[in-house]
This record gives sequence, C-alpha cells and structure tokens, in this order.
Amino acid sequence: MQVTASEVEGLPRIRDVYYHDPAAPPATVVVPSVFVAVHDQDDRLLMVQRCDSGDWELPGGRVDVGESAVAAAQREVAEETGVVVHVTGLIGLYTDPGFIVRSVSGEVRQQFVVLFRAVPVFGRPRADRRETRAAAWIAASAADALPVQAPVRAWISDALARRCAPHQD
Repeated sequence: MQVTASEVEGLPRIRDVYYHDPAAPPATVVVPSVFVAVHDQDDRLLMVQRCDSGDWELPGGRVDVGESAVAAAQREVAEETGVVVHVTGLIGLYTDPGFIVRSVSGEVRQQFVVLFRAVPVFGRPRADRRETRAAAWIAASAADALPVQAPVRAWISDALARRCAPHQD
C-alpha cells in the first residue's frame, strides 16, 4: 500500500510511504529514526498531524550525525510539539524491511525505528507548522479514529501495552 503525500489536496509532496507494497522502490539506505510515546498524567498520548499527508503519528524523526538516539528523541519532540520530555525507557526496535520511505530528494530508505517512552517535563502541544500542522494529547480510544499509518498504529499499540520486554523485529 503506497501513501503519497501529494494525495492530500493543497499540500506539498514531501515523501512517499510504502508499507509492504510490491511497487515500492528498493531501499538504498537504512536511516536511524526515533519516535516517542509521551504519556501525560491522564494517560493520553502526545501525537502530531503531519503537514504533508494529514496522517497522525507519534513525534519523531531522524537521528543526526553526532547525536545520541535519546537526544534526538528529545529534540524531535520539542521541535514538532513544543513539549520538553524526559525519556524513561525503550518500547521497541522496528526494522521491518517492508517499510520504505522515498523523500522528495529521491532518497529511498528502509525505516529503522527506535521507539522510546517519555514523560512531559513542560510545555503545551503546538504544531511547528513546518512538519506538523497539529499537536495534541490524544486519548487511546480517540486515536483509533485518526488516520494513522499501519506501522505507527502498531507502535501505538505497543506503547499502550506497557510490556516489560521491548518489541524487536
């Protein structure tokens, strides 16, 4: 299944996402990314709505050269949502070779995701208006009704399950 960002009316095409799609281009690089399940005191999840596709997801992004995964997680959450967080643990490692992203620059990458758990330290959710058009605390029951990519839905499920052992694939 391909989800093309250009399908969202009036938004610039940033990337094409393929999830177990036989038409996906072959990946040429594996890029480490971090995403973060931030729970507030009411057990809601901090989620963002992407500007390019309109899909909702957990905040996150690439790990920059010279940056640790935890530092990248904290930076990405702050950039995309305005919320400063403290990372408290690891939910899982997701390396499904069938999850491919092609950027507008032409890079075709296999997702390599480290999913962290975190708690908010301070700040209120607000979109950055560059990558995210909305940021909000979402109840687990409400997340089911949002447009969310299949892999992200699995990450959310794992975040809510609160298992002792991290997910690995």
